[in-house]
Amino acid sequence: MSTIYVRTLKRAEHTVFCVADGQKTYYDPQFSRYIPYSSGQQIKRSIIDALSVALSEVPSPTTFLFDVDKNKVMKEGEVYATCDPTYSDQLFGGWMKAAKGGKDRTLKRRSPLSISAMRGLHPLLSGVGSENISFDRSDRPNNKVIVRNDQGKALTEEEIETLLVGKDRSLSRKWIPDNKRATGLFVQDIAIDLRRLFCVSLNKFEPEITETTEARLREAGWMEAETVFGLCLVAPKETRERLIKGLANAIINWTISSNQARTFSLMETLAVSISENANKIAGSIRAKLKEDEENKAEPIIEEEINGVETYVTLAAGGYIRTKRESINALDEAEKALIEKMSGFDYEHQLKQSSRD
Repeated sequence: MSTIYVRTLKRAEHTVFCVADGQKTYYDPQFSRYIPYSSGQQIKRSIIDALSVALSEVPSPTTFLFDVDKNKVMKEGEVYATCDPTYSDQLFGGWMKAAKGGKDRTLKRRSPLSISAMRGLHPLLSGVGSENISFDRSDRPNNKVIVRNDQGKALTEEEIETLLVGKDRSLSRKWIPDNKRATGLFVQDIAIDLRRLFCVSLNKFEPEITETTEARLREAGWMEAETVFGLCLVAPKETRERLIKGLANAIINWTISSNQARTFSLMETLAVSISENANKIAGSIRAKLKEDEENKAEPIIEEEINGVETYVTLAAGGYIRTKRESINALDEAEKALIEKMSGFDYEHQLKQSSRD
């Protein structure tokens, strides 16, 4: 098989991820509930951040272009990635470079990682609450208060005091109502396309890299090979071994790095399933409606499915009935992922496909 599927189950507690109106949600029409979620783009960013940490690498630079018109007004222009697969975040994250005016060829590489949003394991097992919070600095005597009139002019202290007569109003305290918070069990899926994981296409009609980059990769030991996608350059074995370890660590240990300070949650991992069968992995971590209670669902971790390796952490036992949770569960999951990615023949894919 050429695709590895990874399903991760996490628990979030009174927290925020993917902020929009307090917390992004989507509506589930079957159960008539709003479900909090973290977008696939945010998960991808979190994985790339974890990858850079695991490899002790600085992520690739980004080029920001701006245009200045004849009136000297600066406007937003294009944003360019480096389009350089020697950067691990580019190799695994993909890139897109479309030059303004269409004079240069568009460079595009699709990421070999397909990443889902992190959403509720079941609509009845996750949800959003709200709370009112305040920004209070009324205990500080050195606050600076500025009150402006309808013309934007600041009022004097005497004018402010006159304005406040008969009003019970604090100028050093702000009330912030209806802040959404997410709580519950959340699941997230990743599909790793091994055929493209370490391969960069040499298709001249739909280019991924420039001729200059191609020459540099060949000098660095990247080998030419043929896959189902045509001719490509494959990263050297020593490079693959190093990157596989970093990628496995990132996929197993990523966290939502934008978690806000006042709503921090560990978002601990409860279980990880790894398989080459998408249908089977969907059943390994799931939920089931209870027959004897209406509008109640029970989370289930199926630990013995042929073709699926499931790793359950100690934390899972507090929320789900489990049989063999382990203190080393995530370490074992990382090792299994490394073994599966290392076992693929990246240099002779067509021969391997015929054997399969």
